[in-house]
Amino acid sequence: MAEASEIREAARGIGPEAFQAFLAAREEPDWLRQARREAWEILRETPKPGPTDEAWRRTDIQALAVEELATLLFPDGSSPAPEMRQIVEPSEDLSGGLLLLDSGVALHWLDERLRRRGLIFTDLATAAREHPDLVASHLGQVVRPGDGFFAAMNGAFWRNGIFLYVPRDLEVPLPLRAVIGLRELPTDISRILIVVEPGAQVTFIDERLADDAVGAAFHNGVVEIHLKENARLTYIALQNWGRYMWNFTHERAFVDRDSTLDWVVVGMGGGVTKTFLEVALIGRGSTAYMSGVFFLDGQQHADYDTEQDHIAPYTKSDLLYKVALKDRARSVWQGMIRAHPGAQKTDAYQANRNLILSPHARADSIPGLEIMANDLRCTHGATVGQINEEELFYLMSRGLSRAVATRLIVEGFFAPVLDRVPVADVRRQADHIIHRKLGVPPEEE
Repeated sequence: MAEASEIREAARGIGPEAFQAFLAAREEPDWLRQARREAWEILRETPKPGPTDEAWRRTDIQALAVEELATLLFPDGSSPAPEMRQIVEPSEDLSGGLLLLDSGVALHWLDERLRRRGLIFTDLATAAREHPDLVASHLGQVVRPGDGFFAAMNGAFWRNGIFLYVPRDLEVPLPLRAVIGLRELPTDISRILIVVEPGAQVTFIDERLADDAVGAAFHNGVVEIHLKENARLTYIALQNWGRYMWNFTHERAFVDRDSTLDWVVVGMGGGVTKTFLEVALIGRGSTAYMSGVFFLDGQQHADYDTEQDHIAPYTKSDLLYKVALKDRARSVWQGMIRAHPGAQKTDAYQANRNLILSPHARADSIPGLEIMANDLRCTHGATVGQINEEELFYLMSRGLSRAVATRLIVEGFFAPVLDRVPVADVRRQADHIIHRKLGVPPEEE
């Protein structure tokens, strides 16, 4: 592999001059500029991951040439100015707030009652200017530039972003929703920062959209979650990128004492996806539920690297990821439960279930345990299988077509996870995508 300095030189347009031009084009506080410089220095010394890196051994990104990253970061030779454009209309009766980003802030709406009580829900650049102390004390503390090549790139070059701050003891009655979309520009480097103060409760829907017409595209995302004492967050991530998207994310949550995180991931889009997703249970009595639904078709490739990191005693985590694959799609799930010294009374479980709908599809399932405490319960399991032909025959003998019978089996397979989603609109969107991927005719739905 080339030395880091050679990689930096090869990446035309991502040299020091381009980085300085990027900084100059943005009106940002000094502390944020300094954070970007520190991330940039780490990026310069960090090689692009390759097949010799264990975490990347099953996901080949060599087709994403380093030279192309310059074009993706600076598609017109500079940092594009934000443009306003509307994606969807807000549904005020279904949400407490709505934030749409498409190369900038497109639409922003927040219930005035929540605003008066101190809730902040805005784009990250605005938050950095208007709430500098609050953002500076949390940004980059959960996901750091040293976490990897794409984490460093995000720290240096993020453009879009979302900031959600829920003040102490505020219970938000309706979900808050954010949509990040790509319609013209081929790149999105975005960052989500969520801070839930002690005793607060909120549901947040994070939606990513791009259709295939965008063509070859690139997304680099970071999600940082600070869940403080006795707080509760339901975080629903719906990823429906176009099938030509290179999608890389680092996502991590710190869950403090007696708090509960319910993290649901619905991944249906993208061409090549690599996600690092970790929950760190840092406070006594903290709990995390991690649920995932993934349906891949065509030549889609999705690699999810999850960690349930038990640091404090009397903590609980429960992970259930379900994957359906057809055509030549491939999924990789690498899961790790880690119980640190002193994490006594840990209760941890992880399961990955894979349903193969084509002879050419492939699922790699790699659960793992790393135990450094001696009074706990940690279990894991993984399965890979095909649809039972007897089940299909039974349904078809009742007058159903093979397509509809298959759909019912797939829906039943996903139901235990989708039932965990407390927002009906998200469940309907997931069902619609599943039907489309199965090729069920509208008249048979």
